[in-house]
Amino acid sequence: MKLVFMGTPDFAVPTLQKLIESEFEVACVVTRPDKPSGRGRRMTAPPVKELADSCGLPVLQPESLKNKDFLDRLRAYGADLFVVVAFVILPRRVLEIPRLGSVNLHPSLLPRFRGAAPINWAVIQGEAETGITVFQLTGKVDAGDILFQERVPIGPEETAGELYERLKAPGAEAILRTVRDLAAGRAQGVAQSDVEVSRAPKLTKQDGCIDWKSEASEIRNLIRGTNPFPGAFTIWNGKDLKIHCAEEVAQNGAPGEILTADGKDGLVVAAGEGALRLVEVQPPGKSRMSGADLVRGYQIKAGERLGRQDLLDS
Repeated sequence: MKLVFMGTPDFAVPTLQKLIESEFEVACVVTRPDKPSGRGRRMTAPPVKELADSCGLPVLQPESLKNKDFLDRLRAYGADLFVVVAFVILPRRVLEIPRLGSVNLHPSLLPRFRGAAPINWAVIQGEAETGITVFQLTGKVDAGDILFQERVPIGPEETAGELYERLKAPGAEAILRTVRDLAAGRAQGVAQSDVEVSRAPKLTKQDGCIDWKSEASEIRNLIRGTNPFPGAFTIWNGKDLKIHCAEEVAQNGAPGEILTADGKDGLVVAAGEGALRLVEVQPPGKSRMSGADLVRGYQIKAGERLGRQDLLDS
């Protein structure tokens, strides 16, 4: 069976590698155009392209998936199936090309957490488990029939970044298993429930802004779920103070109030219920440091309040 693979970031690389090593033919790889990155703004290829180039696979990098020349070239490969991992929404004219349609890998237990940031939102909402789903692509985003699904526990200390890395390998295995089922004619799609749908929209910087009136457990989940991107932060002396790691402690006070600030016990801040010890923080323009190091190196004292004033006053 002949495949076209579509994907861009490092999350898609293990799946492409697994398909290259399989009995199937990867006829072409479609990925996003190179883009400038780093301080020198040097043009950088997507991780998927780097792997494809190293294996001698043809690569298409269209500016638009509706471009006629791109569509003609895509049709010319005569692929039976398109495999999509961490790519853009495919227009209908692309979906109509392959004989067996297109399958997509989504890192959640669909229909829960449909959208661009399912891993982050599962952690932010304090879920104890998530999963991987391979489903048939349709015109409606993340809504096609489920072909394969596997549950994956979320560790109590796990960050979104750590979960992202951990889901790569089982995701690749799930795609290969599904492609084999489709090739053998034994794949059975199951319609998604409309009742259990939840959303996982793309995160912005402001999604990481801490509201200290929330419960300590909720804030801790926000810190885990936005690590490493976009990152959780609070306001201190009018500037952003990033918080990379925190732990709950059994203390109480006014939301955002610094309850403890010393060079040994570090920094403890009250939430709407409970409090958090700020284990690892990052002041503006500085490297990461412990909460204790922040207290030793900066003028920060118990009794001060952290947070956006409008949130504290609301």
